[in-house]
Amino acid sequence: MGIRSFAAELLPTALQGRPRAPAVPMSPPSAEVTTFAGLQSKLTHLPKADLKAVRDAYKFADEAHLGQFRASGEPYITHPIAVAGLVADWKLDAQAVMAALMHDAMEDCGITKTELIERFGATTAELVDGLTKLDKLQFSTREEGQAESFRKMLLAMSRDVRVILVKLADRLHNMRTLKAMKAEKRQRIAQETLDIYAPIAHRLGLNQIYRELQELSFTYLRPWRHAALEKAVQRSRGYRRDIVARVQNDVSRAFAEAKMKVEVTGREKTVYSIYRKMREKHAGFASVNDIFGFRIVVSSLPDCYLALGVLHQLYKPVPGRFKDYIAIPKANGYQSLHTTLVSPLGTAVEFQIRTEAMHAVAEAGIAAHWLYKVGAKGNPSDVAQRLGTLWLKSLIDIQDETRDAGEFLEHVKIDLVPDAVYVFTPMSKILALPRGATPVDFAYAIHSDVGDHCVAAKVNGEPATLRAELRSGDVVEVITAPNARPNPAWLNFVRTGRARSKIRHYLKNLEQEESQALGEKMLAQALRLEGLALPPLEPAGADTVWPAVLRWSGNRHPAELMTDVGLGRKIATIVAKRIAQDLRDMGHRPDVVTLSLNRYAAPDNESPQGLVVIDGAEGASVTMATCCRPIPGDAIVGYLGRGEGLTVHTADCQVGQRLFGRDRERWMRVEWAEEPTRPFETQLQVLLHNGKGALAQVAQAVSRAEADITHIDMGDERPGETADLKLLVSVRDRLHLAEVLRTLKRSPAVLRVQRVRP
Repeated sequence: MGIRSFAAELLPTALQGRPRAPAVPMSPPSAEVTTFAGLQSKLTHLPKADLKAVRDAYKFADEAHLGQFRASGEPYITHPIAVAGLVADWKLDAQAVMAALMHDAMEDCGITKTELIERFGATTAELVDGLTKLDKLQFSTREEGQAESFRKMLLAMSRDVRVILVKLADRLHNMRTLKAMKAEKRQRIAQETLDIYAPIAHRLGLNQIYRELQELSFTYLRPWRHAALEKAVQRSRGYRRDIVARVQNDVSRAFAEAKMKVEVTGREKTVYSIYRKMREKHAGFASVNDIFGFRIVVSSLPDCYLALGVLHQLYKPVPGRFKDYIAIPKANGYQSLHTTLVSPLGTAVEFQIRTEAMHAVAEAGIAAHWLYKVGAKGNPSDVAQRLGTLWLKSLIDIQDETRDAGEFLEHVKIDLVPDAVYVFTPMSKILALPRGATPVDFAYAIHSDVGDHCVAAKVNGEPATLRAELRSGDVVEVITAPNARPNPAWLNFVRTGRARSKIRHYLKNLEQEESQALGEKMLAQALRLEGLALPPLEPAGADTVWPAVLRWSGNRHPAELMTDVGLGRKIATIVAKRIAQDLRDMGHRPDVVTLSLNRYAAPDNESPQGLVVIDGAEGASVTMATCCRPIPGDAIVGYLGRGEGLTVHTADCQVGQRLFGRDRERWMRVEWAEEPTRPFETQLQVLLHNGKGALAQVAQAVSRAEADITHIDMGDERPGETADLKLLVSVRDRLHLAEVLRTLKRSPAVLRVQRVRP
């Protein structure tokens, strides 16, 4: 039996005087290279022709960075060499090594992409371009520029995963040498690393880099806490050495008796993972008793389960702490059996059981396939392409729906949540979703059409709400309807970036269509005051008025101009006057009859924007003000906010009056349609006896009046004999509201009820 122990590396004095197998060291941080000679010694996997290309790239980068120095005072070229050394450790091809050497050449040295294509080929140039930030473009804020650069890098990564591997090597070396930076910059870079780059490394299975990036970030973000915890861990090694020694001996003896050839290595949790567990459990360091564990590496997959049986016969397992990531791998391709056992001294000890191939993927992720499965042409195997493919595909899907860089970054951060639940379709297909995911997330994970038309769901055969939290092992069935559409309320509970981006994309398109229709209506009304009709939007050729109008307005298309008018970004009367002037220049004359009717029919206080009829079907482009909540029958006015569409207030609303007094150009005349298409909400204040069943009596009274309660606010005060309620009720018009008020007043529990006015 060949057993190699790492327990002695954890506790150097634990096994003194005991016979033991030679220790296997933990994978140390890669030795940093600072010269090309040192880099060359790591490139033995490359053919001679590729070595020459790498040497040319080094010379090019050296010349480009000549005279530049890092914050530490070292020549700048030492950084690209060190990054290339990390890339070489993963046995990546020559193009990736060359990109690592030149990754800052375009950004810092003014080298163009065309020069790189001519010197080193299109593929290498694309890799370098994907790693280059958008510093030359102007952004309103640093955050906007960072988000746009990050989006560019991730989209380049979705085309070629080597982009992110080189970027992670770059970030890892920057973190290792971050001490030379100013404190403020250290904090910003460390936080960005912890929020974005460490989760990306985890998502792609690069666990060694993931752990080191977390540990380095924690060192700079919380230096005092890191130092205190590190000392506590060092002290605990001495306290726990007897436990480790005994577990080591027991495990060795058990596998020897089972005649199984395994490799046993010890591992210790990082300081950051201990800190995170303390935060999650709200516990002190003394309560975290599983700071060490063992890894069992076996020769074949069946041996994983045999080894599990040996361990469970040796010690009692902790209920609920067994996880089979071999049968159901993690989203990043990670596979292992995890089990937590109770040692003879009552301490919980975690064991991970895996094969050598699984261990390679667990430690190096996608990079493992360059290390172990490089084909004849140096391309990664099919397994490497499948690993992480689903997430990379989701990036492209999110990009298609989201043009705003900040929003894209928000969606990606959501998708970087490492914890996952595994659920099943009715056809037994497994889907991995973030913890807290809902049936709506599940629906969009299947297909965007399923999500868009989702109306209900069943979980394990039972009806469930769309906001229900899914758990591992749930069988989820989505019920759709052809006329169903995404609900804005879904954004409050969906967890995946894909679902969030699809819902927002649909709502934005819907808002744009509605705003365009409203803008077209308003502009047509404003042009009628000039005695002219609105020209057709299509076709917008050179022989129409639109080219001149669009040059003046700065829009690309008449439909975009209509949307701006509908959202209040442009004033309909001003645009109408400009169109009228251009039409007159083209020989069009106002219709005298229309002009006379409009001029003499309009009252003196007529709105400059014309009249809009409100029937409730306007959608997102027209909203009812929440300060006064108008309903049909109220005298109303409209205010066209900048970028907010049309907001309808009651005529006596003080908030509306202040807005109108400040900017009369944005005042609009609005009227209710004769038959509104939907009910409208208004707020009631109810004083009631605080007795048994009082709330039920109120609800029954509203129901008898054929109205609906959409929200109840009981305030923060502890109720006494009486209680104040604010009800949001949905009514057809003022007559219906009067009926609701009469019915409520007749209820024994109600002392007083009135409509809330601003």
